[in-house]
Amino acid sequence: MAQAHVQGQTDLRLSGVQSQVAEAMRYSLDGGKGLRAFLVIEGARLHGFDRGASAPAAAAIEALHAYSLIHDDMPCMDDDDLRRGKPTVHKRWNEATAVLAGDALQAFAFQLLYSVDCSAEQRLKLCFDLSVAAGVCGMVGGQEMDMAAEIADTPLSLDDITQLQAGKTGALITWSATAGAVMAGQNGKPVRGGELKEYGDALGLAFQIWDDVLDVEGDAVEMGKAVGKDAGRGKATFVSHLGLDGAKSRASDLVTQACDALSVYGDDAECLREAARFVISRRT
Repeated sequence: MAQAHVQGQTDLRLSGVQSQVAEAMRYSLDGGKGLRAFLVIEGARLHGFDRGASAPAAAAIEALHAYSLIHDDMPCMDDDDLRRGKPTVHKRWNEATAVLAGDALQAFAFQLLYSVDCSAEQRLKLCFDLSVAAGVCGMVGGQEMDMAAEIADTPLSLDDITQLQAGKTGALITWSATAGAVMAGQNGKPVRGGELKEYGDALGLAFQIWDDVLDVEGDAVEMGKAVGKDAGRGKATFVSHLGLDGAKSRASDLVTQACDALSVYGDDAECLREAARFVISRRT
């Protein structure tokens, strides 16, 4: 359902744009779990926003995420040949197209947020919060720490990795979880954004821990990308610090924490709880 909304927004906004970069943008948005879009839509629904109204914000976070994956896959970063079972953008086309497609998707995300049907004040907050989550104090900063760790003499501590992943992976997930509350803040009703932030923070960390688990025991064909790269590089991860069983236990505890944070919403938040449980049961 979330992916359908993303596809619809992409088709609407990019219809008629015929270029190699636009084709690469569409290509990178095809597939994936759509978890971040789902969090936006469900968080908005909890606050009275219907799916159609929240669709541009859901598409925006997927565009921002797709940009990050394109750049992350490039030779100067993680140097991956496959993403979601398909050639990465720089392999399908070339490095210049990958850079430009990523740049365009980042700009596209904010174009989409401009069209969210809420007050100008709330749109401004959505854009500001996403710029922080995506920037040097969020995703980009986390990626910088991750790259520096690969050539550092001393492996990162568990606290270092937790801080790194709060930026690299967690910041966009937390933005997604709280975006619905931001959109609904215009109507004068009480909004429980703090609970959704707690949910998003715990979920984002659980997501990354499970990624580390899958890098150890995942199947490359099923995942559609290479596995075992972290161990091959001698990289410190949650698994290297906690062990496989310890990492799984920590992820499970975080999912429980995320679900408990939603208690104020009662049964109405069950879909968000199911999303949290999915994060540590997925095989991709």
